[in-house]
Amino acid sequence: MSDETAAAGTSEESIKERTLGREVAAPRSAAQVTFLEELTRGLTAGQMADDEETLTVYSADQGPLPERHLPLAVVWAESVEDVQQIVRTCAKHQVPIVARGAGTGVSGGAHATQGCIVLSLERMNRILDLNADDETAVVEPGVINAHLNAAAADHGLMYAPDPASYKMSTIGGNVATNAGGLRCAKYGVTRDSVLALDVVMADGTLMHTGHQTFKGVAGYDLTALLVGSEGTLGIVVGVTVRLKYLPREVHTIAAFYQDFPSAAAGVLAVGKARVQPAIMELLDSGTLVQLDEIHGSDLQKRGKSLLLIQTDGFGAAAEADVVRKVLADGGATVTTEASAEAEMLVELRRNSRGVEVDDEFRVGEDIAVPRSRLVDFVAELEAMAARFQVRLKVVAHAGDGNLHPTFWMDRLDPTSDADALRRLNAALDESIRVGLAMGGTITGEHGVGQYKLRWLGLEQPEPVRELQRRIKELFDPQGILNPGKAI
Repeated sequence: MSDETAAAGTSEESIKERTLGREVAAPRSAAQVTFLEELTRGLTAGQMADDEETLTVYSADQGPLPERHLPLAVVWAESVEDVQQIVRTCAKHQVPIVARGAGTGVSGGAHATQGCIVLSLERMNRILDLNADDETAVVEPGVINAHLNAAAADHGLMYAPDPASYKMSTIGGNVATNAGGLRCAKYGVTRDSVLALDVVMADGTLMHTGHQTFKGVAGYDLTALLVGSEGTLGIVVGVTVRLKYLPREVHTIAAFYQDFPSAAAGVLAVGKARVQPAIMELLDSGTLVQLDEIHGSDLQKRGKSLLLIQTDGFGAAAEADVVRKVLADGGATVTTEASAEAEMLVELRRNSRGVEVDDEFRVGEDIAVPRSRLVDFVAELEAMAARFQVRLKVVAHAGDGNLHPTFWMDRLDPTSDADALRRLNAALDESIRVGLAMGGTITGEHGVGQYKLRWLGLEQPEPVRELQRRIKELFDPQGILNPGKAI
């Protein structure tokens, strides 16, 4: 149920729902028919669909899909009680459940597994409470990130995590992957803003974790464990979040460089000046070219790489002055943007990932390295792209060392496709190995999902993975919650 990308999921309104039993994708066993009949009795009209069109659309998120499994059915929960009834029925019949938000994830966390149902939480989209004095909100998992921010803004507040897909991704999906976003350099990732969770466990019971207060250290931190667990330990049906103050003042600085490593060096220079920007984003030449083609801008004429920095709060102007001087001293062409252009640049950055859907010929990665290794890693990426003859573009949450390199190949012809895919996968594997060797991780915010399981063993030794499997078994003894994902 992950949601970190700008690519749009498909809403339920765009799906033609049909009645149970018509236009199914494959013959069902007697046990599956019995299960679906029992499941249907606990739902109202319009809460289940099993036609092939719907099954196909809801069978995958935006992650690469080497093979497709159609679910038995797609079920839309509209209440906590719905989720509990659905989970109990699935547990009774040992049917896997893949929970899903907006379907904007890019690691296959919401890909259907064989014999599963897809449980969509998009209709559970109410903001249950927003307490401006306590600076908290309680929301259902299907609330869109941007909608919560709009509601909070009326009180001078904001929900800080802002993945590039914030206009369409759900809070539940953000929780599932511990999503980050542009503002995470200053405000942290989703886990830093979640105070409490309401979770339906694998047997259908409802559990509340966490607290309403900003502080709380009683017992193990189960809330932190569940955030980022990708729907494998429980199904989140309620989220209590901490809100932050909406900045009164924002300053955006655009620094254009003639190469990407110099721009990455500018990130370290700002850190050494001890300024904490809210946003610090890095775009390479390939990204600028693509944005210009799509949006009609002229970014590539102004430089080969763009470092976009935003300061906020009452000290925004003073911090911006320091940043401009530091970057200019480092050889950048620094501009003082008008507010309209500043907003345009931030929005262009948000749309710089997810223009195309990843597939076997195009894969965007989510590698994080220590900030001190940004320059080295960028240079390595460029070298390996040239060596393997693949194309590359890179955007990065440079403030916390989280890079999104995208490798791709043009589709050729059947006789040369095999070699192209071999080179593409070789480049991907090397980028992971090099990132890990620099002290990095295979995923900063997108989650492991299904796609990155092949690299997980490179980062986590077997004793750690075995402990995680034991935790999974404790929470989900039958293994019905999003099997084959995350661990």
